[in-house]
Amino acid sequence: MTNLPSEIQRRRTFAIISHPDAGKTTLTEKLLLYGGALQLAGSVRAKKNQRNTTSDWMEIERERGISISSTVLQFDYNGCCINLLDTPGHRDFSEDTYRVLTAVDSVIMVIDASKGIEERTRKLFEICRLRGIPIFTFMNKMDRPALNPIDLLDELERILGIGAFPVTWPLGDGPDFKGVYDRLAKQLHLYANQGKGASKAVEHVTGAEDERIGQLLHPDYHREWLEQIELLSLAGEEFDDEKIRSGALTPVFFGSAINNFGVQLLLDYFIQHGMPPAPRKSNLGVIDPASQDFSAFVFKIQANMDPNHRDSLSFIRVCSGVFEKDMTVPNPRGGNKPLRLSYPQRLFGQERETVEAAYPGDIVGLVSHGNFRIGDTLSNIPGLIYHEIPRFPPEVFAYLHNNAPSKFKQFRDGLEQLMHEGVIQVFYLHNALQKTALLGAVGQLQFDVVKHRLETEYAADVRLEPTPFTEARWLPPDTDPDQFKGAYMGSNVRVALDAQNNPVLLFPDQWSVDYFQEKNPDITLTRCFDLTTESI
Repeated sequence: MTNLPSEIQRRRTFAIISHPDAGKTTLTEKLLLYGGALQLAGSVRAKKNQRNTTSDWMEIERERGISISSTVLQFDYNGCCINLLDTPGHRDFSEDTYRVLTAVDSVIMVIDASKGIEERTRKLFEICRLRGIPIFTFMNKMDRPALNPIDLLDELERILGIGAFPVTWPLGDGPDFKGVYDRLAKQLHLYANQGKGASKAVEHVTGAEDERIGQLLHPDYHREWLEQIELLSLAGEEFDDEKIRSGALTPVFFGSAINNFGVQLLLDYFIQHGMPPAPRKSNLGVIDPASQDFSAFVFKIQANMDPNHRDSLSFIRVCSGVFEKDMTVPNPRGGNKPLRLSYPQRLFGQERETVEAAYPGDIVGLVSHGNFRIGDTLSNIPGLIYHEIPRFPPEVFAYLHNNAPSKFKQFRDGLEQLMHEGVIQVFYLHNALQKTALLGAVGQLQFDVVKHRLETEYAADVRLEPTPFTEARWLPPDTDPDQFKGAYMGSNVRVALDAQNNPVLLFPDQWSVDYFQEKNPDITLTRCFDLTTESI
């Protein structure tokens, strides 16, 4: 019989987050290389003789060189089972990233050492802080001219308000970047750039007092570097495992993901000190992962990962107990009738294989046929519901037209699938003469993805039309949409219904929202999600 506590302790489930172009996907690929999951690392912008990255598997991702959808990568390393989730960095795909953060136990935050803390870094950090997620920081691109490492630590503490303990310390930057000093092991790792990052970097490990260091550096810089090491030991943060696990202290690593410098040190440390699966809050209280009762929740849905099968995968995070192939649970969308969980998949990017069992912390893909929605709880604990994954207010809107009436079925099926995946929100204007889908998204790039996927995956022919709307506010569920007929609400304000038939007001700008609220003080308007609140 499986020892459940030991299986829990060897799980590490984490996401990699960053501002766009900080090197997040590159670091993901190099962690796979050092974890033994790959023999040769890919490139985000692969040339003819290079392989693409494992995590960016969609055609549109490879065309644009950006991550559009989160990717699950599961592999074993040094006795641990690792569930690594690569997330989109671009703000237009924030929803996918935020949903992923509900399913992980810790994150690795990648920072471009030449730029420091950027806008998306700050936003993602706040999400992690509100959720109490432990954060490990990787200062990337040290092979390029970088900010002073002391200043980078200061930004972490001053801008993000988190203590920082540098586990490694850089020896130079740009062309003079020679390696990193491991402050805990008191060893200096010297790197040589070979293979342009496709294979593991050659390194030589020596002590900090080795005379060769003075030969590598200008005497003035060598002296400054030794002073920095001493200053950190005298005035810097102390290493504290409990503060790291509570999210009050971030371990900091320096390196170059593209050249593989510092990657293995980060991976080995993370495996040793990263968080195993923790208890989860629910409507029935805190659920211990070591409970014998199975529970999980759906945090992502993705269709057409395999063009040959054209199926839909529901991604679940196992929270407690043991998941077993072909087990039955009450169907959350079928009146709690028994639902057999068949064809479970272990995921590695686009690749998958059948899994017989999974444990708390594991991410499993379930082949589904409309049985699940994002946020659903699967469990044999009666009445258990994990806290709902939040929805997000759209900021851009566009009408979606079907240019080919003969392909209406493809158009309808594709739109419904993308809506279920959370790629897009769909509204319909109330009492409109023609029922035209009105798309709502966080950013304009989401519309490009919708159009691309409808055309390539469903053979639909579609056209997007801009609208004057920029704000959406939900009315109380029991509101009669017809009550606003003939009422003056301001120009270009329209009543609509969302996919669940909840009434929504669409506004052209914030001024119109304020005007409506002034004229109707008794009506409560709701943004379904607000980053400034702790409802995250």
